[in-house]
Amino acid sequence: MGGVKKKSLASMEKTQDSEDTNQEQTQAKGKKTEKKSAPQQKKQLSFLAPKMGDAEMLKALSPLKAITVYTAARALGVNASVASGVLKDLESKKIIIRAGGFSGHGVWSAKR
Repeated sequence: MGGVKKKSLASMEKTQDSEDTNQEQTQAKGKKTEKKSAPQQKKQLSFLAPKMGDAEMLKALSPLKAITVYTAARALGVNASVASGVLKDLESKKIIIRAGGFSGHGVWSAKR
């Protein structure tokens, strides 16, 4: 039942005047930024691979029956995002083979 009380005429005029000046200032700023804006470039996401060679990574991953992102992260001692990049890199080098998985949850096996 409470709520906000109705403002007096003087205070309503002040808020309306301040809103008008704010709109004018944003329009002036908007004109300047339209001239300066340049097309955005796509950011390349990169990951910091662990300081291991391919042979050392394969040695850490070969005892695993099924290599997933999270088991690789645990075995290599890195984040899951880094492990995902490492697995994709090893797959592109034909060191490991994708054995299954779906919806982005891949399962790999070591090439023996």
